[in-house]
Amino acid sequence: MTSAPTLHILKHLIAFDTTSSKSNLALMSYIQSYLELHGVASKLIYNDEMTKANLFATIGPQEKPGVMLSGHTDTVPVLGQRWHTDPYQLSQKAGLVYGRGTADMKGFIAVVLAAVPQFVSQQLFTPVHLAFSFDEEIGCIGVRRLIETLTQHPIKPGVCIIGEPTSMKVVTAHKGKVAVRVTVHGKECHSGMAPRGVNAINYAAHLIIWLEQLASAKRDQGPYDQSYDIPYTTVHVGTISGGNALNIVPNLTAFDFEIRNIGIESADEILAHFKDYAENISTQMQKLDAGCAIEVNVIAQYPGLVTSDNKQAINFVRKLTASNDEASINFGTEGGLFNHALGLPTVVCGPGSMEQGHKPDEFIELEQLRQCELFMQRLVEQLRSRSVWDN
Repeated sequence: MTSAPTLHILKHLIAFDTTSSKSNLALMSYIQSYLELHGVASKLIYNDEMTKANLFATIGPQEKPGVMLSGHTDTVPVLGQRWHTDPYQLSQKAGLVYGRGTADMKGFIAVVLAAVPQFVSQQLFTPVHLAFSFDEEIGCIGVRRLIETLTQHPIKPGVCIIGEPTSMKVVTAHKGKVAVRVTVHGKECHSGMAPRGVNAINYAAHLIIWLEQLASAKRDQGPYDQSYDIPYTTVHVGTISGGNALNIVPNLTAFDFEIRNIGIESADEILAHFKDYAENISTQMQKLDAGCAIEVNVIAQYPGLVTSDNKQAINFVRKLTASNDEASINFGTEGGLFNHALGLPTVVCGPGSMEQGHKPDEFIELEQLRQCELFMQRLVEQLRSRSVWDN
């Protein structure tokens, strides 16, 4: 049975609306007060505007590399979604716990915080680090400030466990991502004289069709990595806007697309091919009017994660799950940044499933929370009894 402390903490975490467009400082204040209650000092690393923050704390000896438990505090919006429960009020039914962030990923953070009294009361041989970030959902933005801080630490963590929802399976790889905004500048005129204008929407459509054809080629021709359930690089157009009225040839259209690449492919190379095509389209437009242009700007990017060659880290986390399961995931995490920027061996393992994340009536199973609690109990024993680096 899931412990009362976990559910009590999760109830508080869910009550904070930490949609990425909003501040997470109230939630961080709650976490800091909770840690202080148990004698744990923590540090906040803010954004430039001082409206959001990462949190870092260490429990145990400060002079050794430890195990970092990492999670993001921001959530996706509920706007436009049809919820049957209050997304910011925890509710239970038939072994499920509902609320925005229950799966992605406040459930994991609640379990970690509920385990703090155990970490504090034991004589840990190896420390545990808590790392909670902001703005993960919009491109792993906030954690970069935390990483900058950690690079200055004389002793860095030895291994990182990111508690994204994996149904408590050990995940050693995920795809990289690049998010791109394309802005097409045409020339407006009355629609009755349409040939004298340059229709930005029409030319944007050429670009979108090229991306759709690319996505189909990746699906049908690969290359493939069969460790993923979607074993190829995906390309997806997510938003588009343009035009003011039907009787005006539109002079501006913008759309956003993303590339989620498997490890054997470079997102930068794919993007370079797109830019070449966009340049050709731009040249066609400029033959009609010299003021036309196409802008291609990267708005977010993070690397993929590949930890499969670090058997020490993988075997350690496997012991904590009491399972030999290993998987790859299609969604991204902050793990690639920790791995690339800090050389930090990183494994993704947490309660719940992303099948429930980002959806109305988001939920996590009580059994998943219980399994994560057992995971933390095993971690306490590992850190108390000997160095994890002896595994």
